[in-house]
Amino acid sequence: MDDIKISKKYSLPKEMKAWILKSPNELELKTKAIPTPSYSEVLVKIDAVAICATDLDVISYGPPALIEGEKPFNKEFTPGHEYMGTVVALGPSVDEFQIGDRVTVEIHSGCGQCKRCRMGMYTSCHNYGLNYGKKNKGHRANGFTSDGGFKQYAINHINTLIKVPDNMTDEEATLVVTAGTTMYGLTELGGLVAGESLVVIGPGPIGLLGVAVAKALGADPVILIGTRNDRLEIGKKLGADFALNVNEEDDIVNSVKSLVGDLGVDYVVECAGTEKALDDAIMMTNRGGKICLAAFPHDPIKVNIPHMVINNIYMYGIRGEGKSATHRAMAFMKQKRFNAKLVHTHTFKMNELPTALKYAKERIDGAIKVVIKPWE
Repeated sequence: MDDIKISKKYSLPKEMKAWILKSPNELELKTKAIPTPSYSEVLVKIDAVAICATDLDVISYGPPALIEGEKPFNKEFTPGHEYMGTVVALGPSVDEFQIGDRVTVEIHSGCGQCKRCRMGMYTSCHNYGLNYGKKNKGHRANGFTSDGGFKQYAINHINTLIKVPDNMTDEEATLVVTAGTTMYGLTELGGLVAGESLVVIGPGPIGLLGVAVAKALGADPVILIGTRNDRLEIGKKLGADFALNVNEEDDIVNSVKSLVGDLGVDYVVECAGTEKALDDAIMMTNRGGKICLAAFPHDPIKVNIPHMVINNIYMYGIRGEGKSATHRAMAFMKQKRFNAKLVHTHTFKMNELPTALKYAKERIDGAIKVVIKPWE
């Protein structure tokens, strides 16, 4: 397109390095053509991309990634969805961003036409996974229905971009989406958590930043539950008033009630995705309380629905970082309301992605959030 804006400051090669998903758990480093931004799009030079637990699921099993409505294997697909970078080219008509802007990237760009997108629920777009490459609909989900960030350049719709302040590191900027996921969850629970008691179950990256976001919103007390003492200690640094190791408590539900009272806790953010964790969440929530499901269980699970109904307990499943929650998370991080860098533990080079995935999956050397630098 003749209207694309580029700058001599950023020389663009014709090809880039990109990891391609072949069969399950098989990745290959290849070269791909650098894509061209269209209307309302920019080209981002990826400076850092973090590994999420969902990336591990995509690489091993496929879903929730869907390419052309099918599993993403052997389709020249690049996974990875938590990335940031520098704007190096502008599509026609784009004036919301400038070449050289540092940006972090939301995953989802909805079609903008379906019922859910019109409600602002673009992470629940009705065209998810069904229209890969069909510009007439326009749905994209980086690393799920369109190419992700385990590469050197990416196309992004301007609606998915958030500017990164100069004093924020690349690695920290990759965490904005993670914080935005919990921000979205708390938004769906009502958002008014100041002074309300809140439990986070599961001190993974989402759970740990969930503690930070909840505390920044004024929740009191904030209780973190997990099985790894090192992660629980990080949770305390991020704002948890209490950290409980479930393996060291006789009854985790009673332990929580001993801190907040016999009625139970007002809110629970469940980030573990196990049957026991979810049932504990139900039993520790007070009447009229609310539970956010932020994890992806691999299999169907049984929970105490009668107790929920009898006690008017609300349960919300969330997907991703909808309703512009990532922008609100960036506001907190920009204001230094919490130190997200505590969650970043390891950095690897582009050609070391298989090793980085192993660290993330097996939690080697205390790995929590592992980052890839595509240009090192």
